[in-house]
Amino acid sequence: MKTVAIVDYGVGNLKSVSNALTYLGQQTLITGDPAELERADAVLLPGVGAFPDAADKLRQTGLDGVLRRQAGRKPMLGICLGMQLLFDWGEEGRRCAGLGLVGGGVERIQTGLKLPHIGWNSLSFPNPSPLFRGLGEGDYVYFVHSYCGLVASGEDVIAETQYGGPVTAAVAHNGVYGCQFHPEKSGEVGLQILKNFGALIQ
Repeated sequence: MKTVAIVDYGVGNLKSVSNALTYLGQQTLITGDPAELERADAVLLPGVGAFPDAADKLRQTGLDGVLRRQAGRKPMLGICLGMQLLFDWGEEGRRCAGLGLVGGGVERIQTGLKLPHIGWNSLSFPNPSPLFRGLGEGDYVYFVHSYCGLVASGEDVIAETQYGGPVTAAVAHNGVYGCQFHPEKSGEVGLQILKNFGALIQ
């Protein structure tokens, strides 16, 4: 059976993502071992917390280099802060470099509404993606964030939501995917997204 490696770098709720994938019949491995990440058939990068702290931990462990090498070789999915880390840079607290796998950066959401953006919100799909196969316009997913991706190329935006204005909800670039929301907390819709990610494994 193909294995999805969930990156353990000291940031994120690893178990809930692992449980959701296991429920779908997907074999998972929670690991911070570069060799195991390289052997895995797909990589999932979770994350909870602040961009600079998470980026520093990836660099300190050397996992940033591993993720850059694996990008494009196998399906990769970043969730929440994990999606934000895919970008070139982030400005949470202080400006710092991300993984550079998706062009653009991460800034505080420009909205007159209360931050953080917490709760269920609907999706629209400006560009088609296999990650959202079987979903429909207006399907709801669960968000918890104050910062969002500003994507350099509109072609990389595969889902948006509205929160006092458009907010990037998901991205895709060269086999690297990111969801700002939490599919593992988004009921049947989220499970379908994770199932679709598993289906990308060759």
